[in-house]
Amino acid sequence: MDFGELAVMSISRIAFGCDHAGVALKNALIDAARQRSIDVEDFGTNQDESVDYPDFAQAVARAVSDGEADRGVLVCGSGIGMSIAANRFTGIRAALCCDTEMAALCRQHNDANILVLGARLTDAGVAKECFDAFLDTEFEGGRHARRVGKMG
Repeated sequence: MDFGELAVMSISRIAFGCDHAGVALKNALIDAARQRSIDVEDFGTNQDESVDYPDFAQAVARAVSDGEADRGVLVCGSGIGMSIAANRFTGIRAALCCDTEMAALCRQHNDANILVLGARLTDAGVAKECFDAFLDTEFEGGRHARRVGKMG
């Protein structure tokens, strides 16, 4: 992708993943994606029993990194662990957001490709607004492209 120009991208597939704390919020966001006619890849979990969040962060990050999904969404209790795990992958820019301004800016300025949310810290309505902002905001390019390029 040429970061020197505005990156206008059609989103056709989103990869989703969560740990046990994020099941309900992840499922609500999957419904929101389907309402937009976006294909969904659900990497789980789909249970309330304790699981290891890095397993699900890795699955989503791989799907986005490998081009199998245009973007990703990760949900855990705080969002912190998922962010750290996902950002270990080449080409991944996972952004932990707690409000719509952060969700818009992570796209506009950082070309984030994975939205991370904390289910225990973010109201479901706010999370849905963050999801919408994440999908609807384009990367601005320009001076931000140079900065994103330095994150290599």
